[in-house]
Amino acid sequence: MLLDDCFELGYIVKPHGTKGEVQVYLDVDNPEEYAKMGSVFVAYGPNLVPFFIENTKAVGKGIAIKFDEVNSVEEAEKLRSLKLYLPLDVLPQLKSSQFYYHEVILFDVIDENLGPLGKVKEFYLKGNQDLMVMVYQDKEVLIPITDDIILRVNRKEKQLIVNLPAGLLDIYLS
Repeated sequence: MLLDDCFELGYIVKPHGTKGEVQVYLDVDNPEEYAKMGSVFVAYGPNLVPFFIENTKAVGKGIAIKFDEVNSVEEAEKLRSLKLYLPLDVLPQLKSSQFYYHEVILFDVIDENLGPLGKVKEFYLKGNQDLMVMVYQDKEVLIPITDDIILRVNRKEKQLIVNLPAGLLDIYLS
């Protein structure tokens, strides 16, 4: 499996318990959709290694996973901070107005009033407010991800249609 064929599901936070379980942070809207996973890919350097799951259970805001071949705290500790991936084809289907961040990288950003602005560069996932990074006139502009600002996605034309708040671009140009 290649990294380009996968999406980042989350990462291993730390060992959990004494029998090789790990606590996992899932960077998804609905973690319960992933509670019945049979396997995940773990990133070891440039390689994705499949790990088969014995069982999962809810722990705080994440889950604890017991992998088949990990049976001690020491083995679990070696997995700390490693990222978890799943193939893109297991992503839940979205409504037409919704999008996954990874799928709109390099889409054109079109403002309803100002017209074409720039391209989506990346996303920052910070606390309560995710931000989209757009390159506009050789500057990075941070755009809050809200339904009032990001209006719709046009996958066919590779466009995100937005309605930027008045003065947002001026902040980055002065």
